[in-house]
Amino acid sequence: MQIRLDYAHAAPEGARMLARLYAYVALSGLDPVLIDLVYLRISQINGCSYCVDLHWRDAIEKGADARKLNAVAAWDEMPFFTERERAALGWAESLTLVASTRAPDEAYTAARAQFDDKSLVDLSYAIVLMNAYNRLGVGFRKHPES
Repeated sequence: MQIRLDYAHAAPEGARMLARLYAYVALSGLDPVLIDLVYLRISQINGCSYCVDLHWRDAIEKGADARKLNAVAAWDEMPFFTERERAALGWAESLTLVASTRAPDEAYTAARAQFDDKSLVDLSYAIVLMNAYNRLGVGFRKHPES
């Protein structure tokens, strides 16, 4: 697959702004492995090969359970995800697919039970960020190197 356009090169200030939000999320206090699970699931949904590869590798480096990474696409059917992970992944899916889900009360209630005000907003920023990166990656055909 051929890259269509290097978006970071074409509009570096926009890329820097996304990078600042990425840094904010990394320093937000959310568990880094949880963030990568969320990033991975969002990227799977959106079909962003670059981000799937990147966040799988990042999660492994941070000590994520390989079994969970392998099963994140079916998290809602697996017994080994914590309630906090389930809430985060459910909220991530509902916001990623917001046009069809309309962010249902069940997903919000589950997330609210696991996250305080700041951490729920930070989680939502992470979800927004990864959806933005995925749209750039898919749209401009960014892909992992061999």
